[in-house]
Formats: sequence, C-alpha cells, structure tokens
Amino acid sequence: MEAITGKGLKHAVKYVRAGVFLSLIMMGIATVLVFGVLIYARVLGSPPLAVPQSTLYFSDDGKVIGETNTGQKRYWVKLDDVSPYLIEATISIEDKKFFEHKGFDLKRIAGAALADIKAFEKVQGASTVTQQYARNLFLEHDKTWSRKLREALYAIRLEMNYSKEQILEGYINTIYYGNRAYGIQAASQYYFGKNASDLSLAEASMLAGIPKGPGAYSPFASMEKAKQRQGIILNAMAENGYIKTVEAKAAAKEELALTGTDPNRELKAAPYFQDAVANALRYQLGIDERTIELGGLRVFTTLDQKQQEAAEKQIKSIVAADSEIQAALVAVDPKNGHIKAMVGGRDYEKSPFNRAVQALREPGSTIKPFLYYAALGNGYTPATTMRSELTTFRFENGDPDYTPHNYNNKYANGDITLAQALALSDNVYAVKTHLFLGQETLAETAKKFGISTKMASVPSLALGTSGVRAIEMANAYGMFANGGKYIEPTLITRVETSEGKIIYEKDAEEETYLDPAKAYVMTNMMTGVFDTKLNGYASVTGSTIVKGLTRPYAGKSGSTPTDSWMIGYSPQLVSAVWTGYDDARKIEKVAEKSYAKKIWAKFMEDALQGKPVKSFKPPKDGVTGVHIDPVNGKLATKGCPVRRFTYFVSGTEPDEYCTDHLDHNELIPGAKPGGADKKSWYKKLWNWGD
Repeated sequence: MEAITGKGLKHAVKYVRAGVFLSLIMMGIATVLVFGVLIYARVLGSPPLAVPQSTLYFSDDGKVIGETNTGQKRYWVKLDDVSPYLIEATISIEDKKFFEHKGFDLKRIAGAALADIKAFEKVQGASTVTQQYARNLFLEHDKTWSRKLREALYAIRLEMNYSKEQILEGYINTIYYGNRAYGIQAASQYYFGKNASDLSLAEASMLAGIPKGPGAYSPFASMEKAKQRQGIILNAMAENGYIKTVEAKAAAKEELALTGTDPNRELKAAPYFQDAVANALRYQLGIDERTIELGGLRVFTTLDQKQQEAAEKQIKSIVAADSEIQAALVAVDPKNGHIKAMVGGRDYEKSPFNRAVQALREPGSTIKPFLYYAALGNGYTPATTMRSELTTFRFENGDPDYTPHNYNNKYANGDITLAQALALSDNVYAVKTHLFLGQETLAETAKKFGISTKMASVPSLALGTSGVRAIEMANAYGMFANGGKYIEPTLITRVETSEGKIIYEKDAEEETYLDPAKAYVMTNMMTGVFDTKLNGYASVTGSTIVKGLTRPYAGKSGSTPTDSWMIGYSPQLVSAVWTGYDDARKIEKVAEKSYAKKIWAKFMEDALQGKPVKSFKPPKDGVTGVHIDPVNGKLATKGCPVRRFTYFVSGTEPDEYCTDHLDHNELIPGAKPGGADKKSWYKKLWNWGD
C-alpha cells in the first residue's frame, strides 16, 4: 500500500474543500431559487379556478330543458355531492399521498426521471392530482420539460392558496372522461345516466380508470381493458384501506348498466323559447356572450313543459304537413307575466326566426278590444247602438274616401249594440267608433297596453292594419284578465352562478294602467265571442270552436288577407296564436283560415286540463250587472226571447226596458196598471213624500 505523501494530502484536501465549497454554493443557489420561486408564487397570488362550463336552462319545475356548449359537456358539482367511492378510487389510482404532500411526490418524480433517462426522452409521468389540475386549468398536455416547469409553478400556487378539498373538487370537475364529458358529473350522466352522488363502488372504480387514456379505457372503447383497469383500481382501494378485499372482488364481478347517453345531450326543448331566453340574458340582463355560453350559469325560466308540449302538439296536428303556412303561439300567466309556452315557427331547424317575438304582422280585429276600452271612457257602454250597413266615409281634409267591409259583406242594415258588434266583429261599427274618438286615440290606447310598435293613425287602424308582435298582444290581453295591471312579460325568474350565487332574481313588479271596472266590462263583452246569444246577422266569431270549450273564456279573433289570429284567455292563462305566410301572401285556402282558432282552442283546453275551472270574477266596486236584450241593449223583460247578463260600469247601465216583445197584457217592470196608484190608504198615509 502506497503512503500518501504530504504533497498528495494537500492536493486531496484542496479538492475536498473545493467540492464542499461548490456544494455549498449549489445548495445556496438552490435555496435561493426555491425561496425565489415561493416568493414569486406568493406575489402572483391565487390562480383563478374558473373553467368553461355549460350553462343550463331549467323549466318552472326545476327540470333541465337545455344547455349551451361548444361540443363539450361540463358541469360543476361540489365535493360533497360526489360519491365517496369515486373520490377514494381517484386518490388510490392517481395520487395516494395526495393529502400528505405539498403538491409534489418526490419519490414518484425520482422514479419517473430515472425512466426518462434510460429512454433518453420524456416517457413516464409522475404528476400528482395538484399538478394534473394545474395542467387542466392552464396548460397544454404536451410532454415537455418547459411545460413541466410551468406546471410546477401553477401547482405551487394552488397548494399555497387553496385547501386540499378545493383542489380535489376542481380536479374531478375538470378531468376528461372521454365522449366529450369533462368532469365527473358529465361522465356519470353519460356512462350511467345518473348524478355523481349516486355512483356505486363498481361504477366509480370504472370511471376512475378512464382519465389515464379515454380512448383505451372507456368501456365503450374496450370493455376488456376497462375491466382490467377497474380491477387495478379496486385492488389499490383495498390496499389503501378504503374498502375490504371482498368488496373489491364483488364490485369487479358486477355487471354495469351502461347508457352511453347524456340526459342533457342534444336536448333543446322549446328551442324558440330558449333563444328568447338567451337574448334576454344578453340584452336585458347585460350578460356577455362568453359567460352565457361557457360560464356555467343556471338559468331558471318560466317555461311550463306540459303547456309547451301542448302548443307544439296542436300546431303540428292541425296545420297540414304539406302547407307552407307558418304559425306562432305565446302563452302567458296573466297574474305574473310568466311566459309559459312559446312556439316561433313550425320547424326550428328549417327556420329559427322567432315569429312569436320578432315578426310584425297585422292584428286584424284583435285590436278592437283596445278601441272599445277607450270608447268606454268616452260615453260608450255595451248597450250603445249604431247602424251597421255598407258605409263610405268621406273626409273634409282631402283624405281619400274609405269604405270598410264586413266579412262576406254581411251587415245588420240596422242598429246593433257594442257588445254584439264586438262578438260579430262588425267593421263598420269599429270604424265609426274610431273616427268618433279621434284617429290618434287608438294608437295612444295601444301604448297603454304595452304595444311598442308605431301605429299609423288612419281610418283602417280600427281594423288592425299596423303590425304588432304576438308576445305583446298576448301580454296586452293579459291586462284585461288581471284587472288592468301591466306586468312585464318574463322569461327568466332567477340566474345563478355554477357555485349557486344568485346574480339575478325577478322582482314582482306591476302597475295599474287600466281602469279595473272598464277592464272587466271588456272581459265580459269578450266572453260574447263564444256566446251564441249574441248571434245576429251573422254568428259570433267563436261559434266554430265553442263546442270544444269546457270552461269560461274571453277573447277575440282577427283576420286580414295575409294574417289570421286568435287571442283569448281564462283567469289562469292567456294565449295568442298567429298563422300566415312569411312572404305575406294571401291566405286563400278555407282550411288555413281556421287554423288559428282551432290551435288556440285545442291548446287552451290541453294546457288547462286538470286545473280548476274558474270564472271571471267582477271587481268589488265599479261594475253593475243586468239582463239585457242583446239586440237592442235595453233591460230585458220576460217576453224577450234572448236575455244576456251583461256588466256595465256602474251608473252607465240602461234604465229603459225593452218593449219589443211585450204582449198587450204584460206590464213593463215598475209601471203601474192604468197609470193609477193602487196603494192602500194606510200606505198613502205613511208615504206622503212619494
């Protein structure tokens, strides 16, 4: 053995000192770097955890009716709403030391690094749940060292600012499970048709194995590989003490009922309604487009699925399949303005144009109730009579002559009452009233009813020649139904974030615009549309559908050469139906002219089926009901062949009895035989002032 000389010893000590010095420098640099990274991470603060999520639309009973997405299904659920089996399975296979480390598993990292060195490339991962979550939130999934360094920084920031439970919740809500399903809720619904909270041990262990390689371990890609992966996970759960071995074996043998469909996938009930909701979010509530599409909002709407289905069903069954005519329907609850059903056309895929809210169409005679409401404030009553005959109106100001025509050119050629004129839709009576009130009156009155479109103050306006929207007409008629209150039509009752924070809630707002007494008198007159007691030179306009009606309704039909309408209501529901051609061609087929009435009648009966039958209750004050002869508007006597109980604004009811049907022995009520007072002497004694 050769002895170390003094010179050699000095060299050895020198090298040792240099090595120690360099090691200390390296350790110092590493320490500085570590502290620098930690300080930098602290300065950067907590990274945002928001990820794209589908916005869900709910009907009025809390059921999902549709969603927004960009081809991906993303729903966020709280950790407490996830099956414990799924949490335990995920930790067992992905990161069994998750609750112990600070974002990195050094032992796994060392093993992965050794494998990479042997292969001279990045081949094995050792990412913890925290690192994977960081990657899901902020990074691409390429296997490069630069990505790993950035991932490490994000992981540090996550661990410094969020609890383990928050990180785990974020991870299971963002991981990809294949088949466009991001997050455990979307995966649970797709693979098993249930919520994440309801997953069994067998189901949870199957799903936990998919993220490693959805193309390989999805049961729809390879059941064999999926079962192998499930077995590995179940064994890991048993080794980690989450379940017993016997439970693992039983779960591995369990046959799973796979669905392969998402309950919400491609679901778009009431597509026209949902488009209207999206527009309301955007333009009324001021929510930006990206938040609507990817913000994970929970939008609670007013849609009644039963009524929506009834609307779609009746339009489809009544309108001929080969017809090019279009149809629209809006139904509103008059008590709160909630839109319960909406159909904007016959086929959304062919034409998403929403005729219920966007189209401007001539309302025809459905505008007359606004005209006659104004007339009630200007001396008219349901018993006011005017002559119905072919009339040409000439104007001193040089305006052209105007000659309105009744349907089929039929006229009474005599006097008719306002109540009968409305029920028969007499156009001459309407134009006379319009000109008497002043041509500006109807346009101004329509504004009170919430009609926003500009109306031309011309003689023909009384017959509905200025365009209106179906949704506004439905809401306007709702004001008659609710006693004169204006309530803004409502599509949305509440909007929440994905975390459940309420960012919008509809307040109940109403303002009385109409006189309740006059509004009720109009409702009473509009019930006459379905009352054959008002038949005269023609039948009431609702006579063709009255046999199919089983409860009290009020309403008005309307038609122009290009448009057909029926608008009516019960105390619980008001609906407006329009039919016509998009290119405004004339409606010439007899069957097509009746579509609107038939759709309305069938829809109202279906929509209200099972609900109590309610009548229109008069207000406590302001109206008086009497029996009148509907032909002449006078108080009815026993001899009148037809008597109709009619409401008037108190103080305007008729005081003259009908004498047209008295025989020579019958007295007018209140009259005295021979004109003599037959009171007994003692009554005379005590009634000197009579």
